[in-house]
Amino acid sequence: MVKQYLILLGIFLFAFTPLQMVKAETVPKAEDIYMTTEDIVSDLVFPAIDKRVIKEYGGDTLFDWQWQRIVGINYNDNHSYDVAVRILIPSKNKDTDKEDLVKVRVSPSCDSGKLNKLKCNHDFKIEILDYKHLS
Repeated sequence: MVKQYLILLGIFLFAFTPLQMVKAETVPKAEDIYMTTEDIVSDLVFPAIDKRVIKEYGGDTLFDWQWQRIVGINYNDNHSYDVAVRILIPSKNKDTDKEDLVKVRVSPSCDSGKLNKLKCNHDFKIEILDYKHLS
């Protein structure tokens, strides 16, 4: 009798236990890439500089320019940074390549209680302060 109940219990467990198995999708690991501070600043200010270069030279969105280097970074009292960047505007003739100096203000968000709200009252924004043709 006990044997019959165990068999019946086994059949019920088998019938009501889901037999589906789900395999979770694996997320690829982020690659370990070496990045410098200049690479990070470049990623932040690239869109603003790109729009301004296209405006200055009348090119389309495929217009190419090259990042050369950061010339200087200054911290401002209102929790923003002025970044001066030297860029190269290539031409078909290598002798007529142009160099420009772009000054960009990077203003991180001021939503921390540790910052002086009288001096720091802006959201995250990036703006071009100055654009000079060096050559």
